Amino acid sequence: MSDFTGSGAGLRRRDLLRGAAGLGAGAVLAGCSAPVLSGLGTGRESAGSLDFWNLFGGGDGVRMTEMLDGFRAAHPGTDLKAVTLAWGNPYYTKLSLATLGAKPPDVAVAHLTRAKTLIASGLLEQLPLDELARSGITPDKLDPTAWRAGLVDGKAYAIPLDTHPFVMFYNTDVCEKAGLLDSAGKLTSLDSAEKFTDAMRRAKQVTKTYGGVVSINGDSATPWRIFQSLYSQLGGQMLADDGAQVVIDRGKAMRVLTFLRSLTSSGLVPGGIDYQGAIATFANGQAGFYFQGEWEISTFQTAEMPFSMTLFPNVFGGGRYAVQADSHTLVIPKQPDTDPERRDRSLTLIKSLLDQSKTWAQGGHIPAWLPFRNSAAYRAMTPNSAYAAAAQGAVYDPQGWYSGSGSNFEIVTSNAVATVLGGQQQPGAALAQMRDQLLDLAGTPSPIEGGAR
Repeated sequence: MSDFTGSGAGLRRRDLLRGAAGLGAGAVLAGCSAPVLSGLGTGRESAGSLDFWNLFGGGDGVRMTEMLDGFRAAHPGTDLKAVTLAWGNPYYTKLSLATLGAKPPDVAVAHLTRAKTLIASGLLEQLPLDELARSGITPDKLDPTAWRAGLVDGKAYAIPLDTHPFVMFYNTDVCEKAGLLDSAGKLTSLDSAEKFTDAMRRAKQVTKTYGGVVSINGDSATPWRIFQSLYSQLGGQMLADDGAQVVIDRGKAMRVLTFLRSLTSSGLVPGGIDYQGAIATFANGQAGFYFQGEWEISTFQTAEMPFSMTLFPNVFGGGRYAVQADSHTLVIPKQPDTDPERRDRSLTLIKSLLDQSKTWAQGGHIPAWLPFRNSAAYRAMTPNSAYAAAAQGAVYDPQGWYSGSGSNFEIVTSNAVATVLGGQQQPGAALAQMRDQLLDLAGTPSPIEGGAR
């Protein structure tokens, strides 16, 4: 790859690799040339301009557009330009390349599990606490788990907008007929392997098809999410030393994989179903339970089916609750120049989005902005507020340059777990496959050279 020049600064191959941090080891840096950034300029010719990049589609995209329109209405002097890019590696690649090419957006969205890698690459601006405070943003107003998880050496670079955990949806009609609701119409506790399995059994007796359903086929994230939720309840760790070491606890991992296989081998959960098929199975009343991120709330509200939501059960945790989760954060990519007015506009946009947390929470995400989350208005949002406690038990993907939302780490782990759920491999063989592939990633030199600049 030849040198590429942007804004008078030489952009070498190692800089491109540093900027593409977070891609899988085998991923290709698509379009390492000027056209990648065409149409994505920052519009810095306008004194009152502001550029915002995000990766939201579907209902989240609609709600984010509404929030951006709210900012525009309150700040008519600011020309806000919003760009939506493809979720996952394509988004983070373009964000990295644009920043290295001195054409970053003013504000961008980043998953917390990806932000750490961007920080290590020197691609995000630090956000000093006194500067945040002048904009009305202070740590005491943000979810403490998400806030602390985003700090690097005690410094802030990312402002959490939400926590989005793995949760349990349940069909209220099915669960009522199965005798699984209490006198208040709430689901009874399923916080043990025995109670969980019994609930699946009783729900299947009602539906005549399945007790629960989870996406398996062709899904590069969901199998990992359910595995990580259970494995974390046992206190299991996957990686150490920023991803350089694979530290899977075989006993704990085997316990989880064996349990998951028992659900499909017994017919309580289908062993072969894709994302849309899992949604349809639950929406059609063919399963009493559905396991997925809370963002699917809009799907079932639109379907006008009888459902509610709650925490993913504490199957193995005893007194410790843990569940796989991530957070969308708001970041300021590294800017090519110092412009106090533009910086102020960027922080004003971030504060505006936090202030509109009610709109964002309608999509199921747990708001990180405590002034709203602690309000009566949020408590009245049901079933959205029913699983808010998951934010305190959130377990983020382990740190590593190849880890995070939509990463090769999730692909490798999901593929292995899926073969167990589908009966293609025994738990021991799948665990060996997972470990070997993670060792390959851990042994691959990181594209980050020298850490933060």
